[in-house]
Amino acid sequence: MTSYHHAKVRGLKLFYREAGSSKDLPTVVLLHGFPSSSHMFRDLIPQLADKFHVIAPDYVGFGYSDSPGVLDFEYTFDNLAAHVEDLLFENLGLKQFSIYVQDYGAPIGYRIASKHPDAIRGIVVQNGNAYTEGIGGAFDPIKPFWANRNSETEKPVRALLTREMTVFQYTHGVGDSERISPDSYTVDQFFLDRPGNAAIQLNLLHNYQSNVGLYDRWHEYFRSRQPRMLILWGKNDPFFTVEGAKAYKRDLPNAELHLIDTGHFALEDCTPFIAERIRKFLN
Repeated sequence: MTSYHHAKVRGLKLFYREAGSSKDLPTVVLLHGFPSSSHMFRDLIPQLADKFHVIAPDYVGFGYSDSPGVLDFEYTFDNLAAHVEDLLFENLGLKQFSIYVQDYGAPIGYRIASKHPDAIRGIVVQNGNAYTEGIGGAFDPIKPFWANRNSETEKPVRALLTREMTVFQYTHGVGDSERISPDSYTVDQFFLDRPGNAAIQLNLLHNYQSNVGLYDRWHEYFRSRQPRMLILWGKNDPFFTVEGAKAYKRDLPNAELHLIDTGHFALEDCTPFIAERIRKFLN
């Protein structure tokens, strides 16, 4: 059974899902992407909980966690990662764990992993980028916004917050769109449409360029520490391309790589395959 919790972290409530028959089992931390929340792991968690202690948090501003306005909270990836870090180490008292990173989960997870390398038992990457060649053409409308944020460059970025784009992220590149539960994009869009959330997401999308600036530091972490890595990549993802998946092998030649015939949110139609690979990898 999955249980549902809130923890007070730096004065804010962070929501997280927890599962596993015993907290003595190896822990896996599932770090979600944009525009989702821990809801994206709803099918994966039960398939891991018999062998692992599973934690899946919602970041500040996402899902069921507190969502203060942009005047009351600095929405940067450094800040999101710091709150997740405190949840894991201070509130939950974790000493060692593996991480599953997807989309936004990669820059958050890699900040934590490179700061606490001895705590990381393994890394599962699912369309979570860390290389410039992995940034696909779908990012092109965002690049002028990075270079010069104003009302004009903001317009195409706001399109990323629409229901049409959310549905696209879940259905583009999948073999059979009828296998994609409408719960996925409906729940995500509900949270995206909350008052004040557009400003939150625009701040984070503008701050995403800070992640690119950390790529070299993360590559050095990969090379020096050689963390065990399993790469599961939806090869039809227009945001994070196959080139980004293959690039990990430069720094981690022993990484296990699987290219899957699906899109950005590979869990939506490939959970059994992904769960099986994770179980074998972490065991």
